[in-house]
Amino acid sequence: MPLVRIDVQVGRTPEQLRWIADTVQSVMLDVFAAPPGDRYQIITEHPVGQIIAEDTGLGLTRSEEVLVIQIFQQGRSEEQKKAAYAALAERLDADCGVAPSDLIISVVGNQREDWSFGLGRAQFLEGDL
Repeated sequence: MPLVRIDVQVGRTPEQLRWIADTVQSVMLDVFAAPPGDRYQIITEHPVGQIIAEDTGLGLTRSEEVLVIQIFQQGRSEEQKKAAYAALAERLDADCGVAPSDLIISVVGNQREDWSFGLGRAQFLEGDL
């Protein structure tokens, strides 16, 4: 169950934001093997200028359409992560018009004990999941 944070600068419509979220979710299902119905996403809009994303010396040119995706997950392999980076770049470009040079992705690993889905319980540790 990846938890996905999607950070964008203001300017996209609610429909565009939902399409981005839906596209990201399709990659979580297809590449990260997230179970159907397992969707945790947070979309945050920032005023223009409040996402500062330099190119790290890679020669990338970014626009105000920059999109930062942070995926909190457990147990994905290096191959799955690389496949997710590629699939996100391809699908967000094709389906949502997000240039691959405007896409930054960070995958953050955690453990089963790092999750509570409500009720103040550690559902993984307590056998609920």
